[in-house]
Amino acid sequence: MTEDKKSCLQEYKLEQDNELRFEVETKGEKVYLTLKSGLAEIFGTELVKGKTYEFTSGAKVAVYTWQGCTIEVKGKTDVIYTAKETPMIIYSNCHAALEIMRSECENDNKRGPIAMVVGPQDVGKSTLCKILLNYAVRMGRRPVYVDLDVGQGSISIPGTVGAIVIERPASIDEGFSQEAPLVYNYGYKSPSGNSKLFSMVMDQLALTVKERLEVNKKTRHSGVIINTCGWIKGDGYRQLLHAGHTFEVDVVLVLDQERLYNELVRDMPNNVKIVFLQKSGGVVELSKSARTENRDQRIREYFYGTLKNQLYPHSFDLKWSEIKLFKIGAPPLPDSCLPHGMKPMDHLTKVVSIIPSPGILHHLLAVSFAEKEDEDIIYSHVAGFVCVSNVDTERQTITLLSPQPKPLPNNVLVLSDLQFMDSH
Repeated sequence: MTEDKKSCLQEYKLEQDNELRFEVETKGEKVYLTLKSGLAEIFGTELVKGKTYEFTSGAKVAVYTWQGCTIEVKGKTDVIYTAKETPMIIYSNCHAALEIMRSECENDNKRGPIAMVVGPQDVGKSTLCKILLNYAVRMGRRPVYVDLDVGQGSISIPGTVGAIVIERPASIDEGFSQEAPLVYNYGYKSPSGNSKLFSMVMDQLALTVKERLEVNKKTRHSGVIINTCGWIKGDGYRQLLHAGHTFEVDVVLVLDQERLYNELVRDMPNNVKIVFLQKSGGVVELSKSARTENRDQRIREYFYGTLKNQLYPHSFDLKWSEIKLFKIGAPPLPDSCLPHGMKPMDHLTKVVSIIPSPGILHHLLAVSFAEKEDEDIIYSHVAGFVCVSNVDTERQTITLLSPQPKPLPNNVLVLSDLQFMDSH
């Protein structure tokens, strides 16, 4: 059953292993969902019976029930239907297998399983990660979530890689708690922007995650779930192999592409389990413009929050003399001009000091924890991000949009390739 532009109040009775899927695309539209009876969940987070959940434009929702339930939906949806065939039992089996591995590691006091989710764009990798993390937390675990999808940036903003310890299930409307994330600045919306820099940043993240696993016993036994981007050919595939090696993964879950599955079976070590999974029928393919809009919305939420949790950023001026501004990457030199011992690719990760100019207007700047002005900048995690809203060359000042007031945690700022046009 598919109903387009369905409005007013509707009640849906779902049988066991059914999923109610709907999308809210119309701007300004709100849809309210209430579980009236039975048990149901959204991407692994249980719904509270009788509580009303609100969804706004851009929401793509799948309400799943193991035993059957009654759902009330109020408002106008662009698409809504009941799916009787879902991959949820297969995903649940993946969780059960990971849980067996966790229990064995707990008994032997070893590091828990490290699972990496891979596949092309728009097959539900982020959703599968959320389901596996929610199920793990509901079993009393504290897994680490690692996000390598720089185009989406679910832990911080696009253009970053990061990790966070998951201590409680994601809320239906706000997702996982964003307290104390570990974030590294990469500065491009795709790993292809600077593949050498991406590898270096990923290696540093892996090193820090391994160190943190050693500190906390419960997290060590719970293991890691890694989300990856949809670039799976050529250099993208090599980056997946590199990620598997550097994070020392035990399990790779391949969504929707048998060719990728077979390549990984061929190229990954024999001790790594490669599992092929089908994607959910509710996955929506995004256009390039929708992907760009989602990226902009993610950055906007970083500064201004969401409709339910609004934030009020600060704007202030800093003198050029008060900051140290850098960018990563320099123009390539001909091989004949390279200094002795320097490799042709080294210019991609060269840290260059720059003077503020109108060219950095609307660009994001990472506030780095780096103390030195050399490679420290690449390997240091960041305190957060600011956006350049004005550059005054006469007064030699720069105006920044910032989540917090002056002073900044550090005066070392790193230019990102990503931009944000502030419409507020």
